[in-house]
Amino acid sequence: MSKDSEHGAQGAHGEDGAQAGYGGQSGYDGRARYGGRSAYGGQPGEPGQSGQDGRFGYGGQPGQDGRSEYGGRLGQAEQPGYGGRTGRSGYSGQAGFGQEAGYDGQSGFGGHLGQAGRSGFGGQSGASDFGGQAEQPGFGGRDEYGERSGYGREAQQVEQAGQVERVGRAERAGKSERGGISRSGKPEKKGIGRRGALGLFGLGGLLTAGGVAAGAATKELWLPTDSDSPGGTLRLNGGGAVEGLSAPTYAPSGRRPRYRRATWSELFQDGHEWTAGGEGTASSEPGDTETFTRGRQSFRVTTRGDGVQAFVRRTGMDAMDVRGKQIRLVFRVQDTAHLDRLTFHLGKREMRDTFGWEFHIHGKEGANYVQSGEWVTVHLQWADVTEASGEFKLSGRGEPSARSGFTDMSFGVFDDKAGPVTCNLQSVELIPDTAKEFPKGVVSITFDDSHASVHELARPVMDRFAMPGTLYNIAGAIGTEPFMSIGQMRSLQDSSGWEMAGHAYSLDIHQSSYAKVTAQQADEDFRRLREWLVGNGFTSEHFAYPHGAFQKTSDGIPVDMLAARHFTTARSIISETAESIAPAMPYRLKALTGVTDGQDIGGALVKQVAGKGGPLDRCALNGSWLILCLHRIVAGTPEVSTELSAEGLLRLMEEIEKRGITVLTVNEAMTYYA
Repeated sequence: MSKDSEHGAQGAHGEDGAQAGYGGQSGYDGRARYGGRSAYGGQPGEPGQSGQDGRFGYGGQPGQDGRSEYGGRLGQAEQPGYGGRTGRSGYSGQAGFGQEAGYDGQSGFGGHLGQAGRSGFGGQSGASDFGGQAEQPGFGGRDEYGERSGYGREAQQVEQAGQVERVGRAERAGKSERGGISRSGKPEKKGIGRRGALGLFGLGGLLTAGGVAAGAATKELWLPTDSDSPGGTLRLNGGGAVEGLSAPTYAPSGRRPRYRRATWSELFQDGHEWTAGGEGTASSEPGDTETFTRGRQSFRVTTRGDGVQAFVRRTGMDAMDVRGKQIRLVFRVQDTAHLDRLTFHLGKREMRDTFGWEFHIHGKEGANYVQSGEWVTVHLQWADVTEASGEFKLSGRGEPSARSGFTDMSFGVFDDKAGPVTCNLQSVELIPDTAKEFPKGVVSITFDDSHASVHELARPVMDRFAMPGTLYNIAGAIGTEPFMSIGQMRSLQDSSGWEMAGHAYSLDIHQSSYAKVTAQQADEDFRRLREWLVGNGFTSEHFAYPHGAFQKTSDGIPVDMLAARHFTTARSIISETAESIAPAMPYRLKALTGVTDGQDIGGALVKQVAGKGGPLDRCALNGSWLILCLHRIVAGTPEVSTELSAEGLLRLMEEIEKRGITVLTVNEAMTYYA
């Protein structure tokens, strides 16, 4: 069976570039997607950053006693939040751990992880053994960050399946009924103290917005106690550790948008009716009980190694209404060495009528959103549809002809013809999008590298439209030519409402990227950067990777795992799909980079970004979050893809305003649902 027949004749890609999408990592390639594999014609540019503007400081408003909102604006916890019953000191401004440790089953995780905001950490909340069956679970089952089982299986399957040791060592950290904290507010002997808590973010990889630790394979994830992991030790999946790291001076507060509960869900447990198919399928296991991150099993499929599609599919379901919804996928690719691409199709009539998303194209070099052995979360929005077939159509502006009546779903895996690929699909879900809150979508305008031209040329243009930006700063460059001064940064923040985030502390490390240095060097640069920002009055907790490099350091440690020890989010330059609120993986925020109005220099041309069916149209029609990554603004004609003329920026602002798209800093977008 051919690829076309498997998907029901996947022609009809829409008119006038409706196939554009966002594809790859950046750059326009032969697929006519905003991205392809290369970064806009070989000009990868720098990642931007995000962060939190000075208006949302570290507790400068009401503080936090576990029952008030955090800072009055951010509302991290309706109930306990940071500190909860372990003490009412609020956010300390240093490490954010309530009083001392703040690890209280009813208070969230002090301030370092702090994702729960309602209950605490999975099964240790005291609300439920499974950390999610109660109404207020936190990292466990079906509340804030529970839909994906929390950290691996710690919240949902510890007692159900017995596959992993309790995260946080509940038995040892739980001599006290509040997860290792006595009623006096002091850590129990075996509890998780302040230094132990400071190192927790690196365990099992980065956290997704659903609580899944990327890279957390079955039976591997656990959290250390003070006795076996001082604050300078980072434990890795499957054994091993990074020694000699300094505890973060300022731990991230964990102010992330709440996890969105599914309105429809398939977790591939016993009795599911999905099947594997496609000529490219070598083997499959509908109930893989060895590798999973929710429930007791997942669906495994392995390709044949010849480039032909293998898929996991179900047809003939009850008709679904996907208006105001996005699709959430959780999956794991065992080894990405031979991965070519991943697709998803939504359709009816046995897949004769479909909309398709080509949501990941794997690159052989550079950072990839999907990495080997990690549980990955992807959100698919209507803005990202790349093809239509049968009765379904895409308009010239990228608007789908139907958003309801779907009975069929298909998840596709393609290898590179050089070897097989094994993929475990854990869940397919429908979750609310933000089209109701932001009917015209959200754009965040970000600038990397602290160029003085942003203050001199970009600010006057954006001030005309009352549009703030997010600036990702290199601390070591500030005050030197051709970069900004501290005074200019403060003026942007205090007078124009911009966000001052971080990009690197050392200019040398920025130039080489974190992937070219050791884990200890990278972690120290993160620590000094955050310390420098806070010390100069810039309280953003958001970050962007230089050159978009978040893969691994020179000694094999994931850079995003280190970033998570110091920042609340980190932005990449991957633009396979638009970003969403809440983002699927906060340490891999997606952004469209290389936006330029130069000629024959690569990049994403302003006229294409603002053209019919381009990213701005799709954002406005579908309510997505489009992050734009800009660099240097020039008065004349751009010479490289990381330059944009002041005239080109003006046109971009006019096109955004014309469509009625809301402009937010990255921090504002991230805290909207906190």
